[in-house]
Amino acid sequence: MNLRKIAIAALTVFSVGIGAVPLAQAQDATPPQGEIKNVVLIHGLYADASSWAKVIPLLQAKGLHVTAVQNPTTSLDADVDAVKHALALQDGPTILVAHSYGGMVMSQAGDNPKVKGLVYIAARAPDAGEDYPALTKKFPAAPASAGLQWSADGYGLLSENAFLHDFGGDLPKQEAEVYFAVQQPMGKAITMAKTTVAAWHDKPTWYAVSTEDRTINPDLERFMANRMGAKTIEIKSSHLSLISHPKTVAHLIEEAAHVPGLSD
Repeated sequence: MNLRKIAIAALTVFSVGIGAVPLAQAQDATPPQGEIKNVVLIHGLYADASSWAKVIPLLQAKGLHVTAVQNPTTSLDADVDAVKHALALQDGPTILVAHSYGGMVMSQAGDNPKVKGLVYIAARAPDAGEDYPALTKKFPAAPASAGLQWSADGYGLLSENAFLHDFGGDLPKQEAEVYFAVQQPMGKAITMAKTTVAAWHDKPTWYAVSTEDRTINPDLERFMANRMGAKTIEIKSSHLSLISHPKTVAHLIEEAAHVPGLSD
């Protein structure tokens, strides 16, 4: 068994009352009439779809059909294509949810007519054509950026120290080490990518700010949430609120899915 399989299997130790966690599973329960039943989850950089392992069963317990996209994180276009493929498999109105860089992917892919709402979890939300790195420079630099290391073939990873202290600083060390083991490299092309669409202009939005975030400046998160007019909550959390506060994150997603009229 390779390291990734061992690490993903170990995640079940930390999941909330679950055994093996499927990343996409149809549910027997039927949501009440008027609710949206499909949720597509998009992970960010330095992570993979297993970062949603604690949120998924909470949503499934509410009768939601959940799909967690496995982004290649090689380029924005490749990641958008992965989300579009997941959306094509949904059988009706869908809520898109994204963490971190996944928010950039969601903003691009979210103009799909099936998408009825966007939920940003400590996520990027650039405008169409906006230079996101330039936007970040309007705020004090987040410490995690100093830990980004590039390989000779052009792929980036966070150092172990940056991952444990700046990316997932409120996770128990043993748990953070497991997620560090499944960290997915990112392609250099992502650092230069710009969206051509900002779906948040036309879709209802929700945003969860991580107040202790050391990967994206919390004030930048607040700026993006305010700019899009999102229903905003604040979580006293590291960047990985979806892992350290899964119930709060799941509740926000459930709220987005249950807003009357969104499935009309």
